[in-house]
Amino acid sequence: MRWRGRRQSSNIEYRTGGRSSLPIGRAGGGIGFLIVAAILFFVFGINPMELLREVETGPGQIASEQRSPSGEIASTRTEADDFVATVLAETEDVWGGIFREAGADYPEPTLVLFNGSVRSACGLSGRAAGPFYCPGDQKLYLDLSFFEELKRRFRAPGDFAQAYVIAHEVGHHVQNLTGVLSKVNEMRQGMSERAGNALSVRVELQADCYAGIWANRTRDKGLLEEGDLDEALNAATQIGDDMIQKRTQGYVVPEAFNHGSSDERRRWFRQGYQSGHLDACDTFSVSTL
Repeated sequence: MRWRGRRQSSNIEYRTGGRSSLPIGRAGGGIGFLIVAAILFFVFGINPMELLREVETGPGQIASEQRSPSGEIASTRTEADDFVATVLAETEDVWGGIFREAGADYPEPTLVLFNGSVRSACGLSGRAAGPFYCPGDQKLYLDLSFFEELKRRFRAPGDFAQAYVIAHEVGHHVQNLTGVLSKVNEMRQGMSERAGNALSVRVELQADCYAGIWANRTRDKGLLEEGDLDEALNAATQIGDDMIQKRTQGYVVPEAFNHGSSDERRRWFRQGYQSGHLDACDTFSVSTL
């Protein structure tokens, strides 16, 4: 991805014990969903019960923000900082444009970078949660060490694989703004676990499709390099529920899927990428995903 030298977002918040130097961005207002709504939208096949145990017991002490007198965090900026700030800026530009086309404003989300554990409006979460979006405060949460895990554990290297992860979480923010998450939260009440998982899959696949829309607009700006699309498609494949279950337990339980199979995740990302339009991402009205 041709990201160097481009605009970087100021909507970055650090809770990393002073590891980086980007300005602290503004926080978005939330709508206060129950924690179960956030658990529904965690990425990469994390067991919700494991997350709940972390919320109840706390995985460790949260590192504090360290700012200089100018309001910036006191240590040095890294290339990873620059990359995520640039990708977030690109999502702001793309979704801001799409919302303007529809005659609406796009309230930009904040991206929180943390080490080890973090507290959000959705509770206390550890590194095991993976990247996630909390609708209660309209913030994305990412431990940058996840990118190394994405490369090694999930076998999905490349900067555009990382960009896909960020774009997917921004897709959940778009779902929040358009009312999808609140509707899903209402629908989920009283559902069986199996039905809730099936609903969660549709949410996640729509976020994949929205990530594809972002990639489409990014391509049109000439920012994609050879191999970038393959990196994103490989990441979508490697984080499919079936791949994760095979890797962690040696067998597949489709009824337990809550993010979609490798084929589904790849298909819906590609659909958004090929179309570039929101109406191509209606995962809730189709019978076959």
